[in-house]
Amino acid sequence: MVAVSTERAPTGAPAGGGPATARLLSGLKAVSGLLPFTIYAVLFLGLPVLAIVIGAFEDPATGGFTLGNLAIATSGIYLQGYLTSIELSVITAVVPGIIGLLVAYAVQTSRSSALRRAVSTASGVFANFGGVPLAFLFIATLGSSGLAVDWLKAIGFDPYDHGFSLYTFAGIALVYMYFQIPMMVLVITPALEGLKPAWREAADNLGASGWQYWRLVGGPVLMPSFLGSVLLLFGSAFSAYATTQALTSGSLAITPIQIGSFLNGNVLSGQENVGKALGLGMIVVIAVVMGAYTLMQRRASRWLR
Repeated sequence: MVAVSTERAPTGAPAGGGPATARLLSGLKAVSGLLPFTIYAVLFLGLPVLAIVIGAFEDPATGGFTLGNLAIATSGIYLQGYLTSIELSVITAVVPGIIGLLVAYAVQTSRSSALRRAVSTASGVFANFGGVPLAFLFIATLGSSGLAVDWLKAIGFDPYDHGFSLYTFAGIALVYMYFQIPMMVLVITPALEGLKPAWREAADNLGASGWQYWRLVGGPVLMPSFLGSVLLLFGSAFSAYATTQALTSGSLAITPIQIGSFLNGNVLSGQENVGKALGLGMIVVIAVVMGAYTLMQRRASRWLR
């Protein structure tokens, strides 16, 4: 007779395999949550970037490889567009960065939790308010016939007679600060919360002044987060399009507006892919900025634990 084993598999053991199968199933479960985001990123980020990169090096007449698109995109008015975009982004990143840091520090050191919640909520709203509605808001307020300008005219001061205009470089920079300052408040607040009160107490006990504390302790700890936040503001300003387009109707030569002109069909024969070359340049600039931002955040994360 053949002996029949009556032993049962241990409870919880996989029915169709050993430890290797269990590890495989565990790994699949762990990454399954990333699948929807991966599909989204590939369809709406990866494929468009790939199309831009291919088009930037494609001759529209022959379909072959060419560097002519990049040569045009980095010369003349297009080079000036990059320089203007970078200048505008630097100004609207550094100035709002400093102002946002001061506002966030003042709120963080306040004893009013209601104030902190109100500022946080308002910053979240204002930082995401842009485009055509923001342009209309400033036109109705600071335009040549805006409400605030009419009030100033009533008391004998017309800002437009003294060189100010909402539709110039300075006016666009002012509009950008509307959403850049709240964004800075949002991104720098966690870093300010990472400054432990015990560090300030220890500095005070050792006889350090407020300036010495910020120069030797608070400043070095906060600097990577501050620089990373400024880089994030730079990327936000560099890629902004709708607000400037609505205010200037394309008269200000910045790269996003120039790309928009190509998308609207305003191209010369043989330069159909110059817009893609401009887009490739923007991708490179944003990639460098975001890479530096990641390094700054990685360095700052040691103090936020």
